[in-house]
Amino acid sequence: MKTVDLVYRTMYAELVQRSLDAAFETDFPTTGNLVKVPVKGNVYWYFEETQPTKTRRYVGPDSDPEIAKRVESFRQIKDDLRARRKLVSTLVREAGLTEPERFTGDVVEALGKAGIFRLRGVLVGTVAFQSYAGYLGVKLPGAALQTGDADFALFHSVSAAVEDSLPPILEILREIDPTFREIPHRSDPEHATQFENAVRYKVEFLTPNTGSDDYADHATSMPSLGGASAQPLRFLDFLIHEPIRTVLLHRSGVPVVVPSPGRYAVHKLIVASRRQNNANGVGKREKDVHQAALLVEALEATRRQDDLAIAFSEAWDRGKHWREAIQKGLGLIPQKQRGDVEATIVNALSGIGEELEGFSGSSAKTKHGD
Repeated sequence: MKTVDLVYRTMYAELVQRSLDAAFETDFPTTGNLVKVPVKGNVYWYFEETQPTKTRRYVGPDSDPEIAKRVESFRQIKDDLRARRKLVSTLVREAGLTEPERFTGDVVEALGKAGIFRLRGVLVGTVAFQSYAGYLGVKLPGAALQTGDADFALFHSVSAAVEDSLPPILEILREIDPTFREIPHRSDPEHATQFENAVRYKVEFLTPNTGSDDYADHATSMPSLGGASAQPLRFLDFLIHEPIRTVLLHRSGVPVVVPSPGRYAVHKLIVASRRQNNANGVGKREKDVHQAALLVEALEATRRQDDLAIAFSEAWDRGKHWREAIQKGLGLIPQKQRGDVEATIVNALSGIGEELEGFSGSSAKTKHGD
């Protein structure tokens, strides 16, 4: 795993900060004010404008240190679009970091500007994986793989609580490509969780299913999604808990919210174990375990093993079905890599003083002679 030179890691960190600042100003022009509003025992920031009429838009929880930082620097934010474009170009051309496919970048940027991340949405899937190269400061083999979709996830409870909404999703997407259309949900045709264009590029919205399996094949209405619904999925709550802010290397930098790389790696092991055994499922399963193994290696190379250990331990402690899925996912990693992956996990757990019942990293023992 090759790391990126310090000068480029510093440059990427600067781009992230400046992109977040610029996005915050775009969302909240300085003609308005930021106000605290108590909601059901919690305190949230809202943006308030009084002209031409009084309106409020959700900003984020007062407890989020990043939101507090944005609020403090609100009036100091500058638009430096041209300089950020140069940073992006340098990071892609000279540092060799991954940029998303252009259409995907445009989709994520449009939804970002419309407020998907402000309203606590999380970018997931391969597009999120592409952002980890810059975030971790490594060159991730396979991160340049193109994808024919963009997936976003958010908690239903948050969507209902923020009392704000995106503009109609279809209108946002048709600004990019007028051929986008809603795809009626298979069980609830009056709802749409997916949108597709003429070349079958899909945008999908997901939400955790932490209740009965009866919800698994039904769309969930999402008050903040501009008329769109979301597909409930198991294990998704683990993935999108405590996400991170980073940037896609597209145009002048697109600020995004993605899962933490440790959670992403563990989640991919679980997802791989549940893929179907048809041609499509096998292909996705191989990609899942490949991405998981790469992130485990990257977290070790960048001395972030603690993040991996904490995520792994949390998932392992969630019960029998989670443990079985994780073990099966590890077993799907090619033998050459599996010993290294399990050794990294065992050492990472040891580093935080964890010894998990039922997990010994059997391949790691064989390969590394622990």
